[in-house]
Parts: sequence; structure tokens; C-alpha cells
Amino acid sequence: MAGVSTPAMAAAVNAAGGLGAIALGASGVEQAAAMIAETRARTERPFNVNLFVHAPPAHDPPREAAWCEALRPAFAKYGAEPPRSLRTIYASFVDDDAMLALLIRERPAVVSLHFGLPGSDRIAALKQAGCLLLASVTSLDEARAAERVGIDALVAQGYEAGGHRGVFDPDARDDRLGTLALTRLLAVRAERPVIAAGGIMDGAGVSAALALGAVAAQLGTAFIACPESAADAAYRSALMGEGAEHTVMTRAISGRPARCLPNRFTALGERVSAVPPAYPIAYDAGKALNAAAKARGEHGYGAQWAGQGAPLARAMPAGDLVRTIAGEMRR
Repeated sequence: MAGVSTPAMAAAVNAAGGLGAIALGASGVEQAAAMIAETRARTERPFNVNLFVHAPPAHDPPREAAWCEALRPAFAKYGAEPPRSLRTIYASFVDDDAMLALLIRERPAVVSLHFGLPGSDRIAALKQAGCLLLASVTSLDEARAAERVGIDALVAQGYEAGGHRGVFDPDARDDRLGTLALTRLLAVRAERPVIAAGGIMDGAGVSAALALGAVAAQLGTAFIACPESAADAAYRSALMGEGAEHTVMTRAISGRPARCLPNRFTALGERVSAVPPAYPIAYDAGKALNAAAKARGEHGYGAQWAGQGAPLARAMPAGDLVRTIAGEMRR
């Protein structure tokens, strides 16, 4: 939910009885500190902060140049040039000492990890600070790795989920387990509590996850259309359109597999033969192309992440959505 979640949304979810979350994975330390402070100002209840734990990328100048060249016609369409070089646009928590220091100082109640696991020293430091640790996993092997390092609960991310696939190694074989199968597998075979994630949009979905043995469900796409979300008008319109029925997995936007609403960027990714650079280096080019297109009134190059449950999205305040889901569960 990086770029979409807000302190206002987290606080509204908290007020309605859920566990609100803010995404700090793409944030620098100053922005992260400001988001934590604003969330605390809006709610006295515990909330979750989410971090990206991807392997720090190695620059590959020839591959990056080839990717920019492959995108050149798309840039030219909007009167722009691709970047001359690409940057690593944000750090991984794997080696972000400043972010670790911030979390130790701020002591958020819950810290969730996506894309992998940090070193044992960082996990020990967060636990010493009193943080409950969650980690996204997409397989039993990843779940066992998380258990070995002391993660407190497992977020079972099914292949249906919107946004970036949480696989620890994006270049390894992915069994693409769905939420139903993965949740049940971990509930039976893993040793930590399981939180189901992926394609869950309403009370029936949450109830199904609990019936499978999960202790909770994590929803993302369900909250994109809420007024507290930071999604722009084009993203909201696409979510409510026909494309919501046809989400696609793409690497073209960021360099890492992610489920997105079909748009001009996902279509471009299917046509281009060049291989995207490593994540998040490729995202530098993706964001530049999106900015060039938006400057000319085209909004189809955004990272419009959404899960396969997108057609069930509802536009209502986040607190009302939580209360509606709870009511659906009771019924």
C-alpha cells in the first residue's frame, strides 16, 4: 500500500476496531517519522508500520540502458526522453540503519516486513523495542525461514493479492499458491499464527479465512477507493472500471512482479522484449514515464496495484468499510 495508505486511513481503521497500517517501505526516514507522528496524533491505538526488505539491487548499466532504450518510444509519445541513468530510488530495510534507529526510538506496536527478512540483529533490536513482528510469506519454505528468525506471525500472501508479490527471491520458482491453499497449508503446518491476505474484500472473505485457520485477514485493495486513501482520481476510476476484472502480474513498472489493473504500462510490458532492471531501479524509469505521461494528460502509466477481488471494491469511508465488513461477518 505504499503511496496509497495514509495516517488518516490507519486511524479510521483503528477507530472502527481494526488494525490500521502505514506503508513506510518507499519512504525516507524524515517522511517515515512524519507519518508515524501524524498517525499517533490521530489515534491512541496500536498500528502497524510496513517495511520493504528486498535484497539491495546491483546496478547493471548495460541492462538499465537497454531498458531505457526500449521505453524511449513511449517517452517520445509524450515529448520526453528516458532517464540517462537509473537510481536506486529507496533503500531496503536490510541495510537502512537510519530507519532501524527510527523504529527503535518510536517503538511502533507492530512492524510488518515484505519481500524477505532482515538480519537477526535487526529482528532482535525490534523485539527488544517491544514490536510485534509480521512477515509476508508466499510458501511453506518462506514461512519456516520466518519462524527460524523469530517472526511472531505470518502474513500468507496468496497469488490473488494486489501490489508487489512478496516472494523472497523474485527470480526463483514461484508456486503461485492462492490464498485459500496457502492459508490452510500454513495453519496446519506452520508454528506461528497466520494472517490471510490476497483477494479478501468483504466479511464473507474474512470469515472464510478464519474458517481456514487464520487468526486475522489483511485487506489492501478493499481500501483503495476509500476517501482517506491517497490514490488519485485516475486510479480510483480504473479500479471501478471494467479493467478490475482483468488484473495482471507485471514486472515492467518496478522490476518486480506485482499485480496491477491493466493499463498502458502493463500493455507496454507485454510488448517489450528487453528485461527490466532490478527492483527498485526499474521503478525509477517507471515513475519517470508516468510523470511524463501525466504531464500530457495520460494517466495510464501509473502503478495502479489491485488484487483479483478488485471488482468487489466499495467507495466508502474506511471506518464505515470496517464496520460493514464486521456486520457481514456477523450475518
